[in-house]
Amino acid sequence: MTGHSLRPMTEADLEQVLYWRNHPEVRRYMYTTHEIELEEHRKWFSGAMCNPAVDLMIYESLGQARGFVNITRTRCPEVADWGFYLAPDAPKGTGRSLGKQALAYVFEELGLHKLCGQALGFNRRSIAFHMALGFTEEGCLRDQHFDGHEFHDVVCFGLLGNERQTED
Repeated sequence: MTGHSLRPMTEADLEQVLYWRNHPEVRRYMYTTHEIELEEHRKWFSGAMCNPAVDLMIYESLGQARGFVNITRTRCPEVADWGFYLAPDAPKGTGRSLGKQALAYVFEELGLHKLCGQALGFNRRSIAFHMALGFTEEGCLRDQHFDGHEFHDVVCFGLLGNERQTED
């Protein structure tokens, strides 16, 4: 996949990532849906940079930043949770490429055993995305998330390194 890569997020990426995160089509699928202020965003970034169990990555396609990936090892050093989103104007197919790059990073560079993901039950695109990347749906936490108006299910996914699909 020439021209597609992940690189560590830097302070220079803060405003662009904040713009993506605050976009209504990204924000509506997050656990926290308020518009994040720059100071709150800086505080989050600073904390993550001090945590060796967190990898904040920028996905680039042909030299253009197109997405964000967060890999966090919380349960044990060999298992991580991930979160991600694309630039609102990212071309079709960007998500699949971001996913493949992220999985290569997790399993080949970090050498992890398992990657876990979650999606709000109404986020059908994210659920289909996880399944297309080879994740297994491991469960549904019923009415797990309250968005201020109603409860939503949270769908949980897992992918073991030896289950990863490496061909296109």
